[in-house]
Order: sequence, then C-alpha cells, then structure tokens
Amino acid sequence: MGELRRLEALRLAGLSAVADPGMDRFARLVARLLHVPVSMVSLLEADRQVFPGMVGLAEPWAARRETPLSHSFCQHVVVDGEPLILSDTRTHPRTCASLAIPDLRVIAYAGMPLTDADGLVLGSLCAIDHVPRDWTADEMQDLEDLAAACSVELRLRIATQLMRQDRDHAGLLLRASVELGHSRDLADLIRRLRSLFQGPAEPSFVGLLLADGQGLWRVVDPDNVRPAEAAIERLDLEAGFPSARAMREQRTVFVPDHEALVADYSTEAVAGYDSLGLRSALCVPLLGGRGVLAWCWSRPHVLALTEEAVLTAVAGFVGQAVERTRFVANRLSSAEQLQAAMLTDLPTVPGLEMAALYLPATDQDMVGGDWYDAYQLPPLPPSTQPALMLSVGDIIGHDIQAAAVMGQVRSMLRQASLDHATHSPAAALDAVDRAFDVLPLGPGATAVHARLDPDGGRWRLTWSNAGHPPPLLRTPDGRVSALGEHDLLLLGASSGLARHDHTHDLPRDSVLLLYTDGLVERRDNDIDESIREKASILATHGDKSLSLLLDALSHGLRDVPQRDDVAVLAVRVTQGER
Repeated sequence: MGELRRLEALRLAGLSAVADPGMDRFARLVARLLHVPVSMVSLLEADRQVFPGMVGLAEPWAARRETPLSHSFCQHVVVDGEPLILSDTRTHPRTCASLAIPDLRVIAYAGMPLTDADGLVLGSLCAIDHVPRDWTADEMQDLEDLAAACSVELRLRIATQLMRQDRDHAGLLLRASVELGHSRDLADLIRRLRSLFQGPAEPSFVGLLLADGQGLWRVVDPDNVRPAEAAIERLDLEAGFPSARAMREQRTVFVPDHEALVADYSTEAVAGYDSLGLRSALCVPLLGGRGVLAWCWSRPHVLALTEEAVLTAVAGFVGQAVERTRFVANRLSSAEQLQAAMLTDLPTVPGLEMAALYLPATDQDMVGGDWYDAYQLPPLPPSTQPALMLSVGDIIGHDIQAAAVMGQVRSMLRQASLDHATHSPAAALDAVDRAFDVLPLGPGATAVHARLDPDGGRWRLTWSNAGHPPPLLRTPDGRVSALGEHDLLLLGASSGLARHDHTHDLPRDSVLLLYTDGLVERRDNDIDESIREKASILATHGDKSLSLLLDALSHGLRDVPQRDDVAVLAVRVTQGER
C-alpha cells in the first residue's frame, strides 16, 4: 500500500520524463556547487526512472530523460530511504553489476532522498562523476540542502494539485446533484453517471447494480454495452465479487490493485475485471439496500480520504435517483395503463383508412389527458351507410387525474353525439361544456369533434373546434390547409357564445389529420411555425402509408424528453370521387 501511495504522490507532482524548468534549475545548482559533469533530479516510477531535471547526461539518454531500472541507482535510495554515497560504484557489491556504469559512465555517485510531506521517498537528487571521487562533508551538506529545497518544491506541487482536486470534487458534487436529479430512467441515470467524471483520476468504468431480492442485476447503457456487462448481467449475493461483498456486508469495499483482487476474490471476478482492463475498484452500497455503485480504474489506485467521501456522497445521490426513477416509473406505468385502456381501437370503415398514434409524456409523471376517438353512428336517412365520429382532445393538466377526466369527457362526447338527432359536433361539445359547469371535471379542455358522412361518392366532413389546434387537410393535389375555424375551449363558464359546425367535402385520396398540442408545441419554437412544419410533412408524406406518415410526423419525439402527451389521428379517403 505504501508503494501505491508513493506512486500516487508522483502522479500528483505532475513530473515525468519531460524537462521541467524548476527541476533543471536544481540540477544546474548541483553541478555548479559540487563541480560534477552530471547531475539529475531522478524520480522512480513503477518500471523506470525519469529525469525531469538533468544536466550533462550523454545521448541518447539526455533526449529520452529516462532509463529502465537496470540503469537505476535511484531505486536503492528509494528502497533504503537514505542517502547513497559511493566513491566508486564498480567496487560496491550492490552496484557493481549495474548497466549504468558502462552505459551512463556512473563511477562516483551521491544521491539524496527527495520526499513528500508524508516522508515517502519519491526519488533522489544526485551528483555523478565519471571517475572515482571521495565526496567531502561540505559537498554532501550542500547536496542535502539542495535536496531539502527540491523536496519542498515537490510538496508544493503535490499540495497545489490536491487543492485543485478538492475544487474538482466540489464541482463533481454540484454536477452530480444536478445531473442525477434530472435522470429520466435507469438507463439515462447510468449514462449521466458515467459522464460525470473528468481528469487524471477519472474512473475507467462506473457500474450500477440494483438489488431485487434474489441478487444484483446490472444497469447498462443500451447505447454502450460492454462485453463483460453482457456476459455478467446478474450476480448472486454470495458471488465472489467486490460488489457482491459490499452488498452482503453493507459496507464500502476497496480493491487497490490486481494483486488484492486475485488474493481476495473469485477467479470469475478476476476474469471479469481483466476483460475490462480494470485493476482497482471502489464499491459503495446504496442506502436502504437498493444496490451497489462501483468505480473502477485501469491501474492501481490510491484512495484519498476526500475522494472516498466525495464518491460516497455521489452514491447517496444515486440512491435517491434510483428511488425517484422507480417511483416515477410506477406512476407512469399506472397512468399509461389507465390511459391506454381508455383509448379506442379504430373501427373498420369501408372507403376510409385510419391510423392513430399515442406517445405518453416522458418528463416525470406528466402523463395527462390527451385522447383520440373514432366510432360509427347509426346511419342518417336517406343514407344506409353509418357515419363516423372522430375526436381528439386535451384535458388541461398532466397527471393521473387528467387521464381519468379524459375518460369521462370522451364518454360524454360519445353520449352527446348519440343523443342528438343530427349528431351535431357543435351540439355535443356544447353539452360537455355545460357538464364542466356543474361537475368537478377540472379547469377545462380543448377538443376537435367531427363527423364524416358518405355523400354520393365522396365524404362530407362536419366539425367543431373548442379552442384546439386546427385540423390539417391534405387534398389529392398535395396541398395542405389548416381548418382554422374555432370557438372557445371547454371551460364550463357560460359565455353566451354559440358553438358552430363547419363543413368541407373530402374527395378520394384526401387525408385529414387531427392532433393534440404535444405534436406541435415546444418551448423554443412558435406553435404556428410548428404547425406549418407539420403541414409541410403532411404535404410531402401524405401519399405514403398512414403508418409512414405518422412516423414522419413524430420523428425525433421519442428521442427527447416530452412534457406533454401526443395523440394523432389520421384518416384517408380511399373510395369516392377524385
């Protein structure tokens, strides 16, 4: 563990096999004071020594600023934690076989430890001569003083990086509280979670596993499923994985390196981590036994106290987000089932083709009262073919109550149409408006109510609009017009203003489009402009199948959060005069 902490301190110092002006300055001071041809600030990494500060080293080593450990005397300073002073390296049993002697001409060597604030030896400040040399006490005192000053510089750099990390951690907590609070579902939650982390300590992998009473199941980003996630979708609570242990024991589990993973966990766990190229992990149980959040790194990792505190706090945000998304999913499921149960199967009507689309809101529990309806009426003499009633509407409000009111209003519209001798759409809307005046149906609604009658080889449309977006009509020549005539919405307040029926003939290949405002209303776009855009789509795609038309009209709606329901009803005349 001490070696991991030492390597982490080196990482925080930000020095490697690249020239650093400050470190080069220390090397020049050593060469000047001790009158040596070569001096170096040498730092020991896991598999090499690097020289961010260096004077006098021959090529090719000067350009590389690194050597393998076979050429390192610095490693002895790090291991011993003490100065290494040699007048002739060729005669010392510990160094006589080093390749630094023939390749770098290191004959006389004096190295002083460079330490961090915790006393960990990161490397050495060394003086090198190409001939045997007896180092004087004054020279060693000067070298020791310079090493102490160089150590102070290293500690300042490490402290600065730690302060930067603290600021980064504060920013991470702020981003986590905002981002995770906006997650729409579990897949979106893991997607947002994996995008939170930035910087050198960024985890290579973030995993979320949720409990279901039988064990843990993995939440995956469907757009970025890694092979190990697909291969290990579930874990038994007794499985030999760090995440399963964290869940079983309800405590944070930290695996610092691959050796700890091999020593403490199953071969299946090791294989799973190896397949993802992971070497260390932190697994934090979510509150209430909901599951486990795992951060994993592709290299050995040193877990600082502040980092552990921050990641544990993020796990708390994740636990809250999981609970909220599950609650919302249950609410949405209940409301959607209620609403779907009240939506109509479209009737089969000779001479007409029909298709409908319903998309529930995806933002929180904003499912609401949008509906479409289509049903046949008894034929009106002298016709022997039944008429078809059509309606779309929107109850003001977005919750389960709105969905319930929608069912009542839709039923009242049906009954009012059947009760009226001429089946007038305006009369039916007027009857529902009076019901709003006396029944607790909420703040109101908008609707288009219409009737299609066969009329000597064509169909006649009669409609009334209660404050709803205008129906769109595509004629056989491809032109689209908005049927803009409308009256007040359904408010239940007697205004004394009459409702009106309007008529229009529909020849064969005409397409009538009824829709709710969820199709056209956007915060960042004018609703009239959106209606014109949908009219253009209807003009372009209106001669295609109605299913393709609905796909074109709703393109992109499923990919972004919707604050409102979308209901669309399309009708094409397939028989009659052109």
